[in-house]
Amino acid sequence: MKYFIGTDHAGINIKLYVIELLEKRGYEVEDLGCYSNDRVDYPDYAHKVAEAVLANPGSKGILICGSGIGMSLAANKHAGIRAALCQEHYTAKMARLHNDANILCFGERIVGKGMIEDILEAWCETEFEGGRHIQRVEKIDI
Repeated sequence: MKYFIGTDHAGINIKLYVIELLEKRGYEVEDLGCYSNDRVDYPDYAHKVAEAVLANPGSKGILICGSGIGMSLAANKHAGIRAALCQEHYTAKMARLHNDANILCFGERIVGKGMIEDILEAWCETEFEGGRHIQRVEKIDI
């Protein structure tokens, strides 16, 4: 599985840690920016990651900003993207299990390294349950 990751300036400090955790789990990771602490606009990176996920079936994305809110709002503007803002294990698990979320969003200013490990564990290890949830997901992707 391939992951595309993007951050704005408010998420860059934790990005390398997230990449390291994903690579330790055996995932390929492509970093789509940003690459410095200089101020940037989060929608630019949300759109880059969303477009990459849509262009690469079976891939997933991770977006990090200060709170995760802006990234999730911008990514969800793309038809076929189901970006979920997750701040702990349960929401990450349910986003995958019931919503087939394909982009994980969180905020560097909200979650610490220990919580990020927990979120990534749930996100990476949980598959979409399908069944009754398929119809619901199809209603999202209109």
